[in-house]
Amino acid sequence: MEPLEHQTPPQETPKSARRYAAGKVALAGVAGLALAFYWVQQPLTAPLPDTLQIADMTWVEVRSAIARGYTKVIVPSGGIEQNGPHMVLGKHDYIVGRAATEIAKELGQTLVAPVVSYVPEGDYDPPTGHLRFPGTMGVPEDVYAGTLEGIARSLKAGGFKTICFIADHAGSLKPQAEVADRLTREWAQQGVRVLDVSDYYADAAETEYLKSQGEAASAIGQHAGIADTSELMAVHPQGVDVQRFADAPYTMEPTGVSGDPMKASVERGRALLNIKVFAAIRQIKALAGGT
Repeated sequence: MEPLEHQTPPQETPKSARRYAAGKVALAGVAGLALAFYWVQQPLTAPLPDTLQIADMTWVEVRSAIARGYTKVIVPSGGIEQNGPHMVLGKHDYIVGRAATEIAKELGQTLVAPVVSYVPEGDYDPPTGHLRFPGTMGVPEDVYAGTLEGIARSLKAGGFKTICFIADHAGSLKPQAEVADRLTREWAQQGVRVLDVSDYYADAAETEYLKSQGEAASAIGQHAGIADTSELMAVHPQGVDVQRFADAPYTMEPTGVSGDPMKASVERGRALLNIKVFAAIRQIKALAGGT
């Protein structure tokens, strides 16, 4: 063993070297914190999904779409009501749902909210209107108006700038117009508009189209006749069975049908739906300044 006096004493680390090492550790820690803070601050993003339906998107996808200019949204209203013995109760929902999607595609940078199914249908006790038939479900006008207002306020809070109401049911038109007008005036200084797309309900234009094909007013009817039946055939054929109307026995009981649904066809349905869709597109472009 080497004598103690000949052993090399341990080398002491100079203070400057220790300070340098400590500084490196501190800098590394700061850099790590800065990097972590940077990543924490990055917003969630998502590519545009392969759908225009808000209900089929995540909230991140909706936000990303709005950031890319999808600031218009269509709020369609349908209705759950009787449509004779040959059509399902959800006729309005199916028709307006398809129409809303087609309108959004044509406008571009437009999303579609879920269909509002519960709309004014008449009085409850005694039942009036379509509520005389089992299965019809309606709400009072003020409830429907409040629902539209809540939807519009929600969409505005999310960042939408142009909110378009379209209704496939006549009883929805008045409250829809009132809500759209009131909210547009309230939000005028914020650059947010709520449009009452009343031209979508192109009842007169559809009647004229059918008359041009030789149909009489009695055959065209007012409800569940040629127009309604044809449109549902075009968008949801499994919801129509005109043979049920043809096979219905003669009875004094009301059928819920006005007109002759036996004269309906898919081709007519497509043409009639186009009348409504393009009427809505023209009005939206006019009210929104062509944007």
